[in-house]
Amino acid sequence: MNRSSISRAPLIGITADMSGVAANRTGATQEPTLFLAQRYYRAVQKAGGMSLVLPPIGFRPTLRKTLRCLDGLLISGGNFDIHPIYYGEKPIRALGAIKKERTEFELELIDWALKEDLPLLGICGGAQAINVALGGSLYQDIATELPNANQHEQGTKKEKGGHPIEIHPGTRLRQIVQKQVLEVNTTHHQAVRKVGKGLRVNATAKDGLIEGIESPDHRFVLGVQWHPEALVGQDPYQRRIFSSFISAARRLRFRV
Repeated sequence: MNRSSISRAPLIGITADMSGVAANRTGATQEPTLFLAQRYYRAVQKAGGMSLVLPPIGFRPTLRKTLRCLDGLLISGGNFDIHPIYYGEKPIRALGAIKKERTEFELELIDWALKEDLPLLGICGGAQAINVALGGSLYQDIATELPNANQHEQGTKKEKGGHPIEIHPGTRLRQIVQKQVLEVNTTHHQAVRKVGKGLRVNATAKDGLIEGIESPDHRFVLGVQWHPEALVGQDPYQRRIFSSFISAARRLRFRV
């Protein structure tokens, strides 16, 4: 498809989350559900993009045809962990819930996007997935493996930000936000440990924990450990992350 032949906003694929089979209060079985918090596609929309929700159905040949229509890819967060088998470790007791189908789908998507040089944004667990896809590893549980680290599970502060991070000079993220210190909202108990091949750290917390990664060798590859999509309504610096992402997608669309 010739992207420049159609006048429309950049099309961003966003990965959906999934629930398993469960029983309700009456004992009846509830079927599995696909879902996506609206804050993700609202943030894309506010930045000038339009969204296509991608369910974790497996990386099939028919899906590749749909993916060719995308101008960017957003790997969303979720309340689950990436199994350490994907970075060569055994699970520890504090490992959380696993969603094998979603993880494998997202890792394949990321691999494809990197090969196609498609603008790629990973949020929270999405940043971790980018790191793992490129051969990096994770802390399976911050409290267990880094007992002196600060508290990074701050879900109650998701809408206002919970702690400051330092944005490293000379990085794409620093160029985007034009700010050395940024207040962020983190809700994670896992984090990047060994940085994946070709990636560099662009942000750290005061305790030294990695809060952001990026690839200097691609059109746009950015992973942030916090949730900028929940802050775009009140924080112009968080909005810049999405506007920069959509601008990269627009440049791809029109081959600028």
